[in-house]
Amino acid sequence: MQVDVDALTVEADGARLLEEVTLGAAEGQLVGLVGPNGSGKSTLLRCVYRALRPSAGTVRLGGEDLYAMSARESARRVAALPQEAVTEFDFTVAEVVAMGRLPHQRSAARTTDEDRGACEAALAGVGAGHLADRGFLTLSGGERQRVLIARALAQRPRVLVLDEPTNHLDIAQQLELLALVRGSGLTVLTALHDLNLAALHCDLLHVIDGGRIVASGAPHEVLTPELLAEVFGVRAHRVPHPETGAVQLLFDRLLPARSARSDQLDQPAQSAT
Repeated sequence: MQVDVDALTVEADGARLLEEVTLGAAEGQLVGLVGPNGSGKSTLLRCVYRALRPSAGTVRLGGEDLYAMSARESARRVAALPQEAVTEFDFTVAEVVAMGRLPHQRSAARTTDEDRGACEAALAGVGAGHLADRGFLTLSGGERQRVLIARALAQRPRVLVLDEPTNHLDIAQQLELLALVRGSGLTVLTALHDLNLAALHCDLLHVIDGGRIVASGAPHEVLTPELLAEVFGVRAHRVPHPETGAVQLLFDRLLPARSARSDQLDQPAQSAT
């Protein structure tokens, strides 16, 4: 399902968190949002999964206004894994994943075979089927993250919104998760801190800085040394991935330029003639 964000602006407590952000994600694309902390990535994603209503602008799903839909209808189309996802009660893993089926159930309906099948498939898909009877609060951070992603997949959405989904996962789990998401066939909008993971897995990147989109395009077009110096304050060296050819990055500190006076002091003294 196509996602279109048009001139989205968010203001809170006199501050403008997003300013006329426009971007799109075509059906089946994995689209990444990258930018420094506080740049507006999470704010934008909250608007897409209806946790936050924008001050101006629109979000459209398949051409339809997200905020003109009922909450139940939008939840059938969009599933989300926020950064701050918290489950305080010690539900079993199976119970947590089953929460993803609520938008498809009538209030008085019992769990159906379709619901059970969706939950089992989602848990198996993230490699967590063996955790079904465990208490959620007994799990490690990485295990919890996989279970929460399974809950989102059990929702059977058309659009998946992920805010830093690789948090708490080891490198093998990060790669497995992003491969799973990429192979899901869903339209995925995700915020990622790891630029190399973003370059490997995303079809399209949008770089956000100060609440504005400052660059958009394929990873090899966007992740230039000049942009990374300007937005992230680092010196980047681009190298191709030896198997995929995708751009990968090596980083150094970006040292401040020395003053002309310092350069002069470093010059060797010239003898008088």
